[in-house]
Amino acid sequence: MSSALQSKRGPSNGSYTFSSRPHVASNRLRYTDPEMMENDGRPVYGNIMYDRRVVRGNTYAQHILPVTSQPDPVEIQQQEQAMRRATARKRAKDRSPGTLENRKHVDVQTELYLEELSDHIEDSSVECQTDAFLDKPATPLFIPAKSGKDATTQIEEGELFNFDLEVQPVLQVLVGKTMEQALLEVLEEEELAGLMAQQCAFQELRNAELVEVQRLEEEERRHREEKDQRIKQQRLVLKKERETAEKIAARTFTQHYLADLLPSVYANLRDHGYFYDPVERDIETGFLPWLMAEVNNALENQHVARTVLDTLIQEVSNRRQEDFQMFS
Repeated sequence: MSSALQSKRGPSNGSYTFSSRPHVASNRLRYTDPEMMENDGRPVYGNIMYDRRVVRGNTYAQHILPVTSQPDPVEIQQQEQAMRRATARKRAKDRSPGTLENRKHVDVQTELYLEELSDHIEDSSVECQTDAFLDKPATPLFIPAKSGKDATTQIEEGELFNFDLEVQPVLQVLVGKTMEQALLEVLEEEELAGLMAQQCAFQELRNAELVEVQRLEEEERRHREEKDQRIKQQRLVLKKERETAEKIAARTFTQHYLADLLPSVYANLRDHGYFYDPVERDIETGFLPWLMAEVNNALENQHVARTVLDTLIQEVSNRRQEDFQMFS
């Protein structure tokens, strides 16, 4: 099998496509090729790195192969030899084995011996019914034949059975059993009474132990509650002491920190006008603006008066100069 990788560059991308040359598909073997097996029976696998279809290199670079890639003649020859060997093995497998010595082959029918009969045979159905079976009568009892002569006799009362004598064993059994049962019941009652007394004593002891256990549990509970209360009180005391110490430390630190900070803060606030004298602020906001306005008005009036005076003096001077020039 020969294959070639042809690089088909497009206008924008550099991808490549794979195409293989047409060839005849060989039949796949259904058994393991003995020539492809090693001596120990394991199959021999080829190295995929020697396959020409494997592209070597990195996975992100473009693989540019020549378009006119010719197949290897050695590889084609090896493939043809492998195909010839496979065909020869297949033909050898399909042939029947040869005849043995002093024997010959005989044609044997291998078709089915059974043959389907398609002829339809006419037939008819006939029915019959037999009589019902009668029940077998009951077998009569076997009564042997009577033999010998009959004879009679008379037995008077008391001749075969003496009640007073025969009843003594029964009375002994009944009385003995009754006495034994009575003794067993008395012993059982005494045993039950002893068990009841023992149970009462055990119950009293158990109740006393339960009372003692409850007392000890109650005492332990009181001790535990008192201990928890003491621990809680001690924790509260320690917490208060710790808080007091923290407050004292914070107050001391604040005092030391504010000792130098407060004067500067007050001075800064005073400089920015947050702390002021009411009289001084009233003078600054009320009197000084009015005074400055009055001073400005007075200065303006004075300036106007001086301007008018200068104008008058200038006019008088001009007139005097003109008169002087006229008389001179």
